[in-house]
Amino acid sequence: MIRAHEHIRQMRGGSQAQLFSDGNGGQWVVKFLNNPQHPRVLVNEWIASSLARVIGLTVPDFDIMDVAADVIERNSALAFRYGGRLEKPVAGPAFASKVPTSGLDAPTYDYLPEAGLELVHNLTEFPGVLAVDKWLCQCDGRQVVFCRPRARARLRAYFIDWGFVFNAGDWSFPDSPLRGVYSRNMVYQTVTDWQSFEPWLSRIERFPEARLQAIIAAIPSQWATGDELDRLQAAILDRRSKVRDLIETVRLSPRAPFENWASRGVAAQGLQPQAA
Repeated sequence: MIRAHEHIRQMRGGSQAQLFSDGNGGQWVVKFLNNPQHPRVLVNEWIASSLARVIGLTVPDFDIMDVAADVIERNSALAFRYGGRLEKPVAGPAFASKVPTSGLDAPTYDYLPEAGLELVHNLTEFPGVLAVDKWLCQCDGRQVVFCRPRARARLRAYFIDWGFVFNAGDWSFPDSPLRGVYSRNMVYQTVTDWQSFEPWLSRIERFPEARLQAIIAAIPSQWATGDELDRLQAAILDRRSKVRDLIETVRLSPRAPFENWASRGVAAQGLQPQAA
């Protein structure tokens, strides 16, 4: 767990996340338990960020941030806006995602033209993050920031904002073909067959139950109860075997984002899920 040092500003987005410093040169995007979306989005962020990191995708560093009451109180601008009223964030454990740039003044982009996307070092990870989004029923568009992890390094895509997996606070799974698909088909140009989703897809299908249990066990008790987390865990494990079929619905959708996958009419084939 890390500690909040100083509030910097509010970020964009429906959860009204806040930017904090940690006192050691790091900046963190922080979501609070009483954010305007739902308390469960903190759980969603923790689980999804953890799973994506474990299977090998580029996710910013993340942690649980302890935000003390005095840090909140001494920052008069730190408040959520609910229509015409303001509400202060609650003190205690919050979800924190570290700003992944090489320096605090280094540029970060949430949009790149196609010519810029061609320069992104890890563009081939987009099929992998789509597989995760399908596994966890991402109900938002795929959010990405592009930046350089160090000076003069190539641009990298960092996959962020997992609050709407599991259908946000509902923890239901209303699967739909285009949910979780990135807005630009160009990022899927390397997708030619099922092998383009490896190694991430096989890692999902074989994800160990014990590893998921450990991830969930690290969630602060303030964020969710044990019973509801047990039900969520069971659903995540059950959905490991459904990811190929869900990707297939994307492939056969009218948008057809995998423009270089020639055999659009062929049924899903490939490795079958194995028991954890």
